[in-house]
Amino acid sequence: MSSLTKKLNEINELKKEYEYLLEIVEVLKEEEDNSLFLEFINLLNSLEKKCDEVYITTLLSGEFDELNAILTLHAGAGGTEAQDWAQMLYRMYTRYAERVGYKVQMLDYLNGETAGLKSVSFLVSGTNAYGYLKCEKGVHRLVRISPFDSGARRHTSFASLEVMPEIEEDADFVIKPDELRIDTYHASGAGGQHVNTTDSAVRITHLATGFIVTCQNERSQIQNRETAMKLLKSRLAELKEEEHAEKLSDIKGVNKKNEWGSQIRSYVFHPYNMVKDHRTNYETSNTTAVMDGELQPFIDEYLKSRKK
Repeated sequence: MSSLTKKLNEINELKKEYEYLLEIVEVLKEEEDNSLFLEFINLLNSLEKKCDEVYITTLLSGEFDELNAILTLHAGAGGTEAQDWAQMLYRMYTRYAERVGYKVQMLDYLNGETAGLKSVSFLVSGTNAYGYLKCEKGVHRLVRISPFDSGARRHTSFASLEVMPEIEEDADFVIKPDELRIDTYHASGAGGQHVNTTDSAVRITHLATGFIVTCQNERSQIQNRETAMKLLKSRLAELKEEEHAEKLSDIKGVNKKNEWGSQIRSYVFHPYNMVKDHRTNYETSNTTAVMDGELQPFIDEYLKSRKK
């Protein structure tokens, strides 16, 4: 009810702005008024932008699109290079969340061996977070001059992104204890002596599907277990959505290998600047803006392309 009421209010506001513009048109027919004409142009441009934004939200029709999103980044082929690239992507998505007013909470983090990170899971909270961010799942490829190469050679790195809806309580996701294998182990990374001397980290294996989730970010085993169960439910929810997809091509992006030729998007920093989405062919040369979270144009283009 709350969600539908919000949508209805948005439409009514657009209708009021449209009717006001019609009134201005009638006035301009009767008399020439440059200041009023400029106001009309500004309001028209603003209304057009708002209508485009509302149109994009109508493309979010999936069962879980309105929910929060759980994102997991994995460094792919490329060693230190790929781990640094995964760190850069983590920053990019947190910046995107800041731009659109979403909140970010880290769930699990595994440091890289020399730099960057091997993997990170984080929760992005906000209306339609999953609907928008599911457009980003797949392999992301980076081409640049390596800061870790003394010979300043060009390197190609890969990182993959998984996106799942956050499932809190759902009758469809009752998981029986005998369906799980739960292991505990010493957490690694920051956290002081407590982290390294207690079995606070949790690994849960769902035996039926083979899904494995881990959490070591919280200080207690109980908290890590709760977070890991939330991750598992979200993985199962994603599987449910994939099973109901109309075409197999809708879900192939999730299973692509973390290597050359399977990327959904390329980020080129050398010998030129370009970010290109290979699914829609949308591209921009402003790589700095993209890495600072300017992702909405890519997301919008992908949603529009799926509607065709």
